[in-house]
Amino acid sequence: MDFLDPEEQLKIIKNNVEEVIPENELLNKLKLSFESKTPLNIKAGFDPTSADLHLGHTLLIKKLKVFQDLGHNICFLIGDFTAKIGDPTGRDKTRPPLNNKIIQENSKTYENQLFKILSKNNVQIFYNSSWFDDFDLVKLINLSSMENVARLLERDDFKKRYQSGDSITLTEFIYPLLQAYDSVVLDSDIELGGTDQRFNILLGRQIQKAFEKNQQVALFLPILEGLDGKLKMSKSYQNYIGINEEPKEIFGKIMSISDELMERYIEILYTDSMDEFKGYDNPLEKKKFLAIKLIAEYHTEELAFHAKKDFEEKFSKKSFPNDIPLVKIESGNKTFLELIEEFTERSFSRSEIKRLIKDNAIQINDIKEITLQFIPEKNIEYKIKIGKRNFYKVEFL
Repeated sequence: MDFLDPEEQLKIIKNNVEEVIPENELLNKLKLSFESKTPLNIKAGFDPTSADLHLGHTLLIKKLKVFQDLGHNICFLIGDFTAKIGDPTGRDKTRPPLNNKIIQENSKTYENQLFKILSKNNVQIFYNSSWFDDFDLVKLINLSSMENVARLLERDDFKKRYQSGDSITLTEFIYPLLQAYDSVVLDSDIELGGTDQRFNILLGRQIQKAFEKNQQVALFLPILEGLDGKLKMSKSYQNYIGINEEPKEIFGKIMSISDELMERYIEILYTDSMDEFKGYDNPLEKKKFLAIKLIAEYHTEELAFHAKKDFEEKFSKKSFPNDIPLVKIESGNKTFLELIEEFTERSFSRSEIKRLIKDNAIQINDIKEITLQFIPEKNIEYKIKIGKRNFYKVEFL
């Protein structure tokens, strides 16, 4: 395909980008690509620590789509090896390790979700286990010699943990080096990441230089806050919206966020189409429109409007939905707490259940004053609402 003029490409690429390091190198790479008709290799890495790609991930993937539309090669890296260590970036403690089965299952879902945004043109999917599984001790020692501990401890997250006496494992020190080595293997021209990935991606430039490779340009995108409006969106923090989640769940989560966070989501996720939101002065209706756009983007418009209707029936009209399946539970000598755990399939921790009961947030057949000593009668259908968005029909046997 014919490439756009490099200056025009640069203008498009920089939209909704926090920082480019160094920008003059990016322009030079675009010029060389334009003159030689050779696409650049654009890298973005994702560790499959969960089954869901979420809205925070979509910022990177949509930027990959920009590069794809400009004719460049997309190197979508699934860090199935590095996921065993876990990226320490922004962490105040060591991540728990994942087993191979979970990593493999999560990796497959990433492949499927990726093409909700990208087309399959000029996309290569890589797994870093393909080179790290055979990475011997000599190679690891050689790679480790390319960075020093003092510089690693300059990282804000490591510095805080070190100063407070919290554990930092040697594998966490190795993680940024492995991410950097990925760029060597892929001959990455540009690596994308959130602003929290600054250290790791710039280290990639250093390691590429040590291997006498052309250095990648680092391109940093904004961090999307999670549903709490404070921490970054992350599966680990349970504050995320997964693009593969059920439309009704996505709609409910969007409706739960603050008005300020809604504006932030619109600004970051729909930078190029913010005018579509200008006709909504009512924050409630604006949120509904945002939810519809998101669901239509990652599912279908029909499911988006069905989710809206379902939400309005549940919350605007305060009605109990009709499509909740009846679950039958053997009550035996179980406590009410144990019964809730069973029919909710342990969706809530015991401490959460106790808090919800204390806050009168568990409603049974329109009765809110429920205690842990509640004993349900047998062979009666109970309509149970937990929190704002969780409905159950239960019969105790």
